[in-house]
Amino acid sequence: MNVLKRYLPILDWGKQYDRQTATSDLVAAVIVTIMLIPQSLAYALLAGLPPEVGLYASILPLVAYTIFGTSRALAVGPVAVVSLLTAAAVGEFAQQGTPEYLGAAIVLALLSGLMLLAMGMFRLGFLASLLSHPVISGFITASGLLIASSQLKHILGVRANGQTLYDILVSIGSHLGDINWITFAIGAAATVFLFWVRKGLKKLLLGFGLNAFAADLLTKAGPVAAVAVTTAISAVFDLGEKGVRLVGDIPSGLPVPQLPTFDSELWLALAGPALLISVIGFVESVSVAQTLAAKKRQRIDPDQELIGLGASNIASALSGGYPVTGGFSRSVVNFDAGAATPAAGAFTAVGIALATLYLTPLLTNLPQATLAATIIVAVLSLVDLGAIKRTFVYSKSDFAAMAATILVTLFFGVEQGVVTGVVLSIALYLFRSSRPHTAIVGIVPGTEHFRNIDRHKVVTGDRVLTLRVDESLFFANARFLEDRVYALVAENPHIEHVVLMCPAVNAIDASALESLEEINHRLSDSKVTFHLSEVKGPVMDRLKKADFLSHLTGKVFLSQYDALCTLDPLTAHISESRTPKKVAQSNVWSGPQI
Repeated sequence: MNVLKRYLPILDWGKQYDRQTATSDLVAAVIVTIMLIPQSLAYALLAGLPPEVGLYASILPLVAYTIFGTSRALAVGPVAVVSLLTAAAVGEFAQQGTPEYLGAAIVLALLSGLMLLAMGMFRLGFLASLLSHPVISGFITASGLLIASSQLKHILGVRANGQTLYDILVSIGSHLGDINWITFAIGAAATVFLFWVRKGLKKLLLGFGLNAFAADLLTKAGPVAAVAVTTAISAVFDLGEKGVRLVGDIPSGLPVPQLPTFDSELWLALAGPALLISVIGFVESVSVAQTLAAKKRQRIDPDQELIGLGASNIASALSGGYPVTGGFSRSVVNFDAGAATPAAGAFTAVGIALATLYLTPLLTNLPQATLAATIIVAVLSLVDLGAIKRTFVYSKSDFAAMAATILVTLFFGVEQGVVTGVVLSIALYLFRSSRPHTAIVGIVPGTEHFRNIDRHKVVTGDRVLTLRVDESLFFANARFLEDRVYALVAENPHIEHVVLMCPAVNAIDASALESLEEINHRLSDSKVTFHLSEVKGPVMDRLKKADFLSHLTGKVFLSQYDALCTLDPLTAHISESRTPKKVAQSNVWSGPQI
């Protein structure tokens, strides 16, 4: 039974499900459904797919996540960034508007689902850590700008193409003489209205005395109002005959579940993009889920989230949809609306299904410019230019990675931007890990504490050199530690003992163990004894399995104070006077500080 609960979280929260919880979930579902209908249509348009595909991708995936997901508030479905990635990936193999294009998008969803499912089964949730936050922020900011610029053609009513910011702007610029001014009026008015709704409507409604819940609901329904009004205007004035591009006929009815056609060549070609979409979608989804869970002191299981998202994407593929993930805006709305369990997603799926059955004929005259305005307003909320400044002030290396990700995404494409972000994240991690912080330490007078000699007034001696290393030791930084120890010993001819202080060392791999053995051997040749202190229990257990300790020229001390009292009792005695001073200056070092 515990195994089933591990893979089917619904068995856990379902036991406590009651009428009050169901009411909360139903209310949240109504609000999210109202928001999701125009959003699903818009994101399908962004992905280059028929609008009904966005609705299909918002039904079965929500049901699948209800069964397998662990977040109580995450709302799964089409999102802007994944839609852009889908368009970029599928556009390499088929022309938009063709059955082959739709078929490739469905295959992409299935491959992404299978990959996420496999990652979850093998507990690879930790892979999300390979993307640093500045890189993710940079990619999302660049994607937001790229998506917004790609929708300008729909606002202006011109034909334009391009996958990069430069190509899009050049293409739009070359067609400025073809602007359809009626389309522009609709698109610009819808954009201004939606920005006003997002920023000012709730405050205005509260000023009129409306309660917070009703004001919030009406604010969230802003895109629905824009869709309804522009559709009505289009129908009354027959704007389609005046060059305004409309959504057109949207098939009514639910999709018939079926497996996509197997084409080994296509599947292999889409495997790489599917992996990128899986990683980006998972990172975005788990970030949102963890943020919302923390607000209610709940927890999510990243490995199970992989399974939940995998099942959702497989369900999307089976129902004729495209890749999905947990969306930020709809999840926040779901949370604020009071969703208590993942069942809110299932209720939302019912709402979307009913809309697909009965409301699609009403959307025939919906201008594409309105959907483009919905996308622009949604994605620009993801653009965080302030983060660029904050990152620059705090860390120049993180800023460099962030800036590179933004520039590559904007001017070379989203897939290249993702790859750049992953590579830079890993490269930054390896660079920092390969140069661990180390500090020569001395004893704080009158205490048993040891601190960096360059930051604190401490007592040191010339016979014992204590080097504290502040990171686990592994293949990437083992050689650095060797060079550091040898350099310090060469600079201090009076040293008789070197103590490697290890309070922050959580692991020592085989490469680092060989380096410790080499340090021990070379110090022995120099008539210097090598010791360790404050080694953690798990690390000590690993060292005991090797023969390193039997060859160690010195000892392993429980604490650094024990080491000092044993190896240099004079310095330990002087420190008891509580008068900070240096016993000798030969071991003063002016390197990195902590």
